[in-house]
Amino acid sequence: MPPVASYLPCAVFAPEDDSDLGIPRVLISPPRYIQGSGVLDHIGRYLSIVPSRRPALLASAGGQERDGARLLASLRTAECDPVAATFTGECSDEEIARLVDVLGGAQPAVDSVIAFGGGKCIDTGKCVAALLGVPVVVCPSLASNDAPTSAIAVVYTSSGVSKEVRYFPHSPALVVVDTRVVAEAPARYLVAGIGDAMATWYEARTCAKNPDARSELGARPTLAAIALAELCATTLFADGPAAVEAVSRREVTTALERVVEANTLLSGIGFESGGLAAAHGIAHGCTTLPEVHRHFLHGEMVAIGVLIQLVLESDEIEARRVAEFFARVGLPIHLGQLGISAEDSVAADRVMQQAALLGFVGNEPLEVTPAVLLAATERADALGREIAEKVGDSAYWELRKSQGRVGPERSPVGE
Repeated sequence: MPPVASYLPCAVFAPEDDSDLGIPRVLISPPRYIQGSGVLDHIGRYLSIVPSRRPALLASAGGQERDGARLLASLRTAECDPVAATFTGECSDEEIARLVDVLGGAQPAVDSVIAFGGGKCIDTGKCVAALLGVPVVVCPSLASNDAPTSAIAVVYTSSGVSKEVRYFPHSPALVVVDTRVVAEAPARYLVAGIGDAMATWYEARTCAKNPDARSELGARPTLAAIALAELCATTLFADGPAAVEAVSRREVTTALERVVEANTLLSGIGFESGGLAAAHGIAHGCTTLPEVHRHFLHGEMVAIGVLIQLVLESDEIEARRVAEFFARVGLPIHLGQLGISAEDSVAADRVMQQAALLGFVGNEPLEVTPAVLLAATERADALGREIAEKVGDSAYWELRKSQGRVGPERSPVGE
């Protein structure tokens, strides 16, 4: 596989010169998805179907310390000759270039990149693999966002502000999710993944209803993508609270398996082939506030975005339903819970100005300006505070008390 040149899926699937022929429906997904307790112990065997014998294993220092030994052991048992590389925490051009330089000089040459970690490590692995011209194998250590299955990466500045989205012509060759690893991670990460995944249905629903909306491929959503997105939300509503309880006990249960699949596979295919809308635009905008970026996870920002989007679309009944569910599992439901003062009009305006610039906000079936977003934000904030009074906010505070500051897992689309 040669190194990937600059690639935009819309130029392939929906070029402007073919507009008179109509916009096609397109579905994208990884060829293999493997999920279960302990599956990372067999990563070497799974790699035979890529195929790869000289993989680069990319993980943070903490990931290498926790799980690197068993990953390397599995690879060597399968007669692979792995090369280890350390991810330093930010999916930036500087980090990508550094890793390409390190791994590009390996002899013999690497023939795949295994990205093990959170969303930013995974997205860095995708970028590095594309530049090296080899397949990427994704092994998420968290179920905190839907980045693992997508052919998309979000690149940040070195200071952590969203910079650009990069697209790849190939999905990850293999996605391996060890639910034992997920169960042993702090519950806040799973909960953040629920916030990110819940957006999948409401954004795909918006794109399906709006004939002018486009998926991340520049195409129209397929029925399959919409069905997966709806199943994602249905699963979260049914199994979300029980899955969070399972992680708090470090147990792998049926509810956890279902929610991990919803957070990762259903949401991943659903957002990429179904489309994004205002919820993710607002989450992107939140990264422009340094305090929010440092202390909150991508899915937590998306959760606020979901509520604002539903209010924007005048669906208050569903906004109330979602807000009550978010309150039960511990997601933020008003600006104060995202570290933004309701009186800080400068911060809110900054977020909405950035959100309105993003293309997928245009998938909404109405004109969306910063002023329109600000008005919806004020109504959503009031609704969230009302629900917090009604349902309580103990789940939200319990997650923070048990974990404290979080790490850099964020990947705003497919997180």
